[in-house]
Amino acid sequence: MKELSSPVGMRERKRAETHARIQAEAMRLFLERGFDAVTLDDIAAAVDVSRRSLFHYFESKEEIVFSTKAEFPRLVAEALGRRPADEPLMDMAENAMIEMATLHIPAQARNYARLIRDTPALRAGDQAKYEYVERLSAKVMAERKGLPENDLACRVTAATAVGIIKLAIEAWLTKGGPKLDVFIKDAFAALRNVAVVDHRRSSAKKTK
Repeated sequence: MKELSSPVGMRERKRAETHARIQAEAMRLFLERGFDAVTLDDIAAAVDVSRRSLFHYFESKEEIVFSTKAEFPRLVAEALGRRPADEPLMDMAENAMIEMATLHIPAQARNYARLIRDTPALRAGDQAKYEYVERLSAKVMAERKGLPENDLACRVTAATAVGIIKLAIEAWLTKGGPKLDVFIKDAFAALRNVAVVDHRRSSAKKTK
């Protein structure tokens, strides 16, 4: 005999479906008209819910946009957690970021990233998200290495990796073409090249 879904399970599923519809319709409107031109009433009408009901799912337009990136910190942390503990820190960060960009970038990610970049009201919140990813990444790398949570090398590596992600996304938006992971690889390669060149120059000065 087929088991019936519990009322709690049905409510949770219905809530998740409504949450997804609001997010999808709102992002469609934002991309079509621009973030500032869309009101909460517009979104409620598109989803056929009341404005009051809309607030049960999202408190603001900004929250809707950032909900599309809600999984980003967790995905980065999990990718770092899968890296070998004996892998050099910079390699650990690069490989985790490449995994995240290769496996977890949705089809509309470029359009969403462009919307955030071009909307002043969204940029501050986006920066806060990156700062959280930086702190979380440093913590996970320290755990993998068996180091204190505030280890300086892990914090520097995490800050560098997040900076590279931001630069890679900007290049991805500006130049188009290759997938995001290609720009990430190029940015890490550029960093390593700078380090090698600076080391050679420093060594040459010491031998003079």
